Amino acid sequence: MLSALVNSFKIPDLKKRLIVTGLLFIVYRIGCFIPTPGIDGAALKEFFARMAQSQGGTLFGIMNMFSGGAMERLTIFALGIMPYISSSIIMQLLTAVIPYFEKLSKEGKAGYEVINQFTRYGTVLLSIMQSFFIALWLENPARFEGLRIVIFPGWGFRLLTVLTLTTGTIFIMWLGEQIQERGIGNGISLVITAGIISRIPTALNQLYFLITKQQIQPITLIIMAVLLVGVVFSVVMVTQGYRKIPVQYARRIVGRKIYGGQSTYIPLKVDTSGVIAIIFAQSLLLFPATIAQFVPNAGFQQWAMTFVRGHWIYSVMYALLIIFFCYFYNAIVFNPLDVAENMRKYGGFIPGIRPGKPTSDYLYFVMNRITLAGAIFIAIIAIFPDFIMAWLKVPYLVASFFGGTGILIIVGVMLDTIRQIESHLVMHHYEGFLKGSKIKGRRV
Repeated sequence: MLSALVNSFKIPDLKKRLIVTGLLFIVYRIGCFIPTPGIDGAALKEFFARMAQSQGGTLFGIMNMFSGGAMERLTIFALGIMPYISSSIIMQLLTAVIPYFEKLSKEGKAGYEVINQFTRYGTVLLSIMQSFFIALWLENPARFEGLRIVIFPGWGFRLLTVLTLTTGTIFIMWLGEQIQERGIGNGISLVITAGIISRIPTALNQLYFLITKQQIQPITLIIMAVLLVGVVFSVVMVTQGYRKIPVQYARRIVGRKIYGGQSTYIPLKVDTSGVIAIIFAQSLLLFPATIAQFVPNAGFQQWAMTFVRGHWIYSVMYALLIIFFCYFYNAIVFNPLDVAENMRKYGGFIPGIRPGKPTSDYLYFVMNRITLAGAIFIAIIAIFPDFIMAWLKVPYLVASFFGGTGILIIVGVMLDTIRQIESHLVMHHYEGFLKGSKIKGRRV
């Protein structure tokens, strides 16, 4: 692996891409520390501290994680890339239900560019809406009396906040596209990963504090290290796992040439949804807790407390929602009828399965089975940090690296980036990260 990293800087094009990616990361991290005008930083810090103590989590916690802590400091990048993610998910759903977008998705690169442009417009619209409500929220922290977060409240502050945060999100989106075009890896995903990884020093600092206070024993550290290795290993295996469906193409004679006759396969991923199912489930579950921050009603707040982290109802509902959204997402992105029709059109068939509806039924059956295994695994990984926090008595920031959204994103993005770097190395006749072979999926 070390030799592969050294060889990466021997290829001029790859070296340039790595340097550009690193410089753009630096620009992104600098922006995460530039504060939004009109905010009292000390009061804002106190506000988030009180909110963290009063509830087990809110939607702002998710936004804070994806923005690398920028939301907690309310910097110019406070919204992070969440509006873009939300817009992308909305466009994926619209592609499945609106014929116009479905047609665009089948037009190749030209259609992708049109969909991507709609995604950008959606990002701007969502950024304006979210930043406006954040400005109102900061002006009226109703639950915590005595806090004055906004120095000069009013429409001037609101418009300035909307302009600042929306511009910040658009700039992050541009950074991601520049990484995609001139750097290495998926730009948007790498920006999210950089934000998550930036929380590691804070987590290590909290862990060091607990060690110095002798609140964590050496045996606990050993258990944590073993669990971390096990979680990363299992996530890599499931992320790379897929089921091969063999496909045989019949021979066709056109003039003097023979076409077809070859064998291939359809790879069905065990975990198709990735972190999408977790994001959907978290957003739905944390919505009551978020609303409770603004509604000073004791009955509603008590009811909302049953849907916060640490409560057994939260864990059960969280797992069930993740399994549901895994199936929901697969139903959106994978259409066995289209796959069966395309196979029939080009003379392909699954050995032992008749073309047409029997083929689509078989694909539907197989996809449901492997989705169940993947969904149960994702649900376990999602609630595992809560188990670690309760068992080992560590802060949630430390426990969050033992599962949940963060570890899935980090592992998935790192594997994709390593694949791209390896393709450059192999193309220039260098040994890859794994000697003698490329990184491949694991067959289930």
